[in-house]
Amino acid sequence: MSETNTSSVRQNDSGHELKRSLGLLNATSIVAGSMIGSGIFIVTAAMARDLGSAGWLLVVWLITGLLTMSAALSYGELAGMMPNAGGQFVYIQRAYGKLTSFLYGWTVFTVIQTGTIAAVAVAFANYSAVFFPVLENKILTIGTSYSFTNKQILAMTSIVLLTYINTKGIKTGKTIQLLFTLAKLVALFALIILGLYVGMKTHVLSDNFTHMWEAKKTILNPDGSITVAKLTGMALLGAMGATIINSLFSSDAWNNVTFIAGEIKEPKKNIPRSLFLGTLIVTIIYILANIAYLTLLPMKGVPTGSVFENGIMFASQDRVGAAAANMIMGNIGVFVMAGLIMVSTFGCNSGLILAGGRIFYAMSKQGLFFKNAGELNKNDVPEKALWFQCFWACTLCISGKYGDLLTYATFASLLFYILTIYGIFILRKKEPDTERPYKAFGYPILPALYIVVTAAICVTLLIYDTTNTGLGLAIVALGIPVYYFFMKKK
Repeated sequence: MSETNTSSVRQNDSGHELKRSLGLLNATSIVAGSMIGSGIFIVTAAMARDLGSAGWLLVVWLITGLLTMSAALSYGELAGMMPNAGGQFVYIQRAYGKLTSFLYGWTVFTVIQTGTIAAVAVAFANYSAVFFPVLENKILTIGTSYSFTNKQILAMTSIVLLTYINTKGIKTGKTIQLLFTLAKLVALFALIILGLYVGMKTHVLSDNFTHMWEAKKTILNPDGSITVAKLTGMALLGAMGATIINSLFSSDAWNNVTFIAGEIKEPKKNIPRSLFLGTLIVTIIYILANIAYLTLLPMKGVPTGSVFENGIMFASQDRVGAAAANMIMGNIGVFVMAGLIMVSTFGCNSGLILAGGRIFYAMSKQGLFFKNAGELNKNDVPEKALWFQCFWACTLCISGKYGDLLTYATFASLLFYILTIYGIFILRKKEPDTERPYKAFGYPILPALYIVVTAAICVTLLIYDTTNTGLGLAIVALGIPVYYFFMKKK
């Protein structure tokens, strides 16, 4: 990409320009805040059923953290080379060309970013219903498969509100993001410290670690009975490869900070640093949170009975975080956890919404999105791109299919991570003399290892979850005719 084209991503036709007003602290808060939503409080239950082993559960979370951090450290090189709005979209285009970058942007718009925003907003509404039961009331029901509730109205309202706040300028958006990220980090550390303090007085952790490497898959049958299958060898590797999608989803969205590179001060230094610091902080928190769960609750449990008897495996509605809080504080813990998740999801969506509009702005400047999405308002933010994102995320809230879309998209997201990191190898060969203020840590071994491990996870998912992964690929492929439509129009 020429210098002229690169700068055009920051400069608007009317003379407005994206302002570099985000420092290292703000950038790090966007990385960490976008990663921590509701996943860490829920997905461990499904992972416990898939593995049935405290040891292998922690190994999967550790692998997730190491993969995320190695990817973030690799992205730092690309961010330093191309410190402009659009982030991953720009990196992919530089390495592979417009079609591949459009397919990434298309998937981000249709599913990855908007689907995540919708899912996080609905999680916010679900936990708001703990305090306001009226939110559970149904407004419209169609057959047995679809219902529209007050929760969906609240979810859409939260998306519209955060979008409106972000149209008022980057200063307002960054303040909201920083405050909510700090609040949930403090609350999470408090939960972990209290959980370890209370749990260490019991024998739960030692019981969970007694047979910590004996892996078993537990299936709850429709009649309420349980089927348990022992996992060894390739079966264990397959189960780990399939269940890691849960922890990877909980750790996703760390790359959002690259979308707003055009508004970060000293981006060549601050983006790589924020990627490393943000992913490191979240990795530590996630592992400690799971240790806290294992300290408070038995790994195995039964579908009926008390909170303790349910264990991690059968926590009510998979709400492991709420079950852990219940063990610390009793029944009031449910409300404390609901409040924490409300703060966590609201803050998470603030970062997702702030960052997402910038990639569609960058696409528009390339003629690969609606033309007016490439305009900046008087506050120097891509207002129309933000509202396009808002509209589609709200549509997914109405459809009720955002959860399915997320499953399809997580696989596609992993594929684009592989492509992006392989792009480092391509650009090192194509552009050996280009300035690289930061070089990928551990190159070529660490980036190559990430590619191999993540590719192995994708192959495992293709084998064990063919339907969802196939639909993920179909969503990506659907972007091909759309790309040629935009090119013909251009």
